[in-house]
Amino acid sequence: MPATKIHLVRHGEVHNPDRVLYGRLPGFGLSELGTRMAQASATAWKDAGIDVRAIVASPLQRTQESAAPWAAAYGLDVRIDERLIEPTNRYEGQPPGFTKRSVRRPSEWPWIANPWRPSWGEAYESIANRMLAAVSTAWESVDEGDVVLVSHQLPIWMVHRRLAGEPLWHDPRKRRCDLSSITTLVRTPDRSAGRFTEVGYADPAAELRASAIDEGAV
Repeated sequence: MPATKIHLVRHGEVHNPDRVLYGRLPGFGLSELGTRMAQASATAWKDAGIDVRAIVASPLQRTQESAAPWAAAYGLDVRIDERLIEPTNRYEGQPPGFTKRSVRRPSEWPWIANPWRPSWGEAYESIANRMLAAVSTAWESVDEGDVVLVSHQLPIWMVHRRLAGEPLWHDPRKRRCDLSSITTLVRTPDRSAGRFTEVGYADPAAELRASAIDEGAV
């Protein structure tokens, strides 16, 4: 038998004092608060008796650090899946307001030409496809129990919108994927279709987020 459920976990708050878009840039680990957020999520699931049999994470530092409390709680190693990584973004390293600045920079106009794709980074369609491929692999990676996938806000939100049948383009300010939140999926009865359904959303670190400074990548 394959897995019972897949849990998509977003990383905790990142130490980002300059408030830049960090994307795939190296050196962006969790803040002290972010570490507590990650611990809160892992503890919530462990205390609830959820049977996690595998933990898989994006290769970036903040997701590896967010996966560590899960690994400790369940006595498991963290596997890496490149498909869970943050999307590419031309604005990496820049502070907020980068798209408005591009309006005044003709050389950057191609970056903002198509916000529905989007033209400044990896296409939404590509993100959704690789994420769902990673979900399918995770589903078949265990004989029973659940699998935790630690990823990033936009990739998780692309899974949500694809499974909900919604357009992938969206307003980033309206994503329901908070720091250290958990989005849960199950496979539909018709396994031949390779379809998944979202069945839950939990926010174990909600109380900690009141003091968060960095909300993560855009």
